Amino acid sequence: MQVVSLRGSNIIEVKDAFGNKSLALFPAKFRKSVWIKLGSFVVVDVTGKEKALESGSKVACLVSQVLFYEQVRELQKTPEWPESFKFAMVDESKETSASQQENELEDSDDGLPPLEANTNRLRPFELQADEDSESCSDTDD
Repeated sequence: MQVVSLRGSNIIEVKDAFGNKSLALFPAKFRKSVWIKLGSFVVVDVTGKEKALESGSKVACLVSQVLFYEQVRELQKTPEWPESFKFAMVDESKETSASQQENELEDSDDGLPPLEANTNRLRPFELQADEDSESCSDTDD
């Protein structure tokens, strides 16, 4: 299944090969070790889906594995990979490169005024050699 949206702390919305969307629980064991983003592919356990939907729960699946980029590439080469997911990652990469180009074209300052010096902090003391003190020491000789 492909991740469609991130709903909050550990709930994600996934889409299967037929286009059916459902909510899935992202277990706590994955929270700090695996990150998912939109368009990622996951393996979900749907054994209790009908029972969960009958009981009124909106969360119907449990994520059992997150597929990495290399795993997805290998699976795309096999005939078991659904046709609806064949070009999903390619399209996503094109969209991200287009959005990156748009961001580069925009000004980095976003119309903000130039920064001013902070008057609340003392400037470090700078030693300056005075010509007068050198001339005074020369005249004393």
